[in-house]
Amino acid sequence: MAVTSPISHRRTVAALLLLTFATGVIDAVSVLVLGRVFVANMTGNAIFLGFLFVPRGSIDLAGAAVAVAGFVAGAIVGGRLVRRLGGRPRVWITAALGSEVALLLVLAALAGAGVLRYYGATKLVLIVGLALAFGVQNSSARQFGIQELYTTVLTSTIVGIGVDSRLAGGTGHRERLRYGVVLVMILGAVVGATLSRYVVAPVIALAAGLVAVSLALFRYG
Repeated sequence: MAVTSPISHRRTVAALLLLTFATGVIDAVSVLVLGRVFVANMTGNAIFLGFLFVPRGSIDLAGAAVAVAGFVAGAIVGGRLVRRLGGRPRVWITAALGSEVALLLVLAALAGAGVLRYYGATKLVLIVGLALAFGVQNSSARQFGIQELYTTVLTSTIVGIGVDSRLAGGTGHRERLRYGVVLVMILGAVVGATLSRYVVAPVIALAAGLVAVSLALFRYG
């Protein structure tokens, strides 16, 4: 079901761009720190799972599997929330993004305290928790119907840049938005990759802060 945003289109785009930035931040951390696994963009994990049939692969297949499972579980939670609360958009988006913020903060605290480590069995708990959070986010963001701003889908956005470009005989429709989405994701990855060289738990907390700002825009914008 589609949900009418409780705020203006421009502010909706801004809020969803913040979520896209948070996605880039966290996926950079998961790939570089948690063993080459994506917790938000699932396409890479689907490819990795294909390596099950390749002997002596170097990919963390257990991490990829639990990431996909966690993401699907998050999408299910997000779907139930929108079906129950979608008639009250501010209440719904507060519940959806609020649960994501809470989960990210809990994971950041547990990682910072050393309860969850970035290797071994407890790493899988961190992976599935992050994937769950971004499954909720992605399933919620797509309800606004702005295809470029599902916060994880870049392939179709980049295809749109080419297909609708003037070089292809198109009009360049939505070109600025599409370039902006790609740039924001890349910038998020740059920030996540840079910071994760020194700290990890605070980067997860940073992502929670970005989601909280997006929530505030939806709630009070």
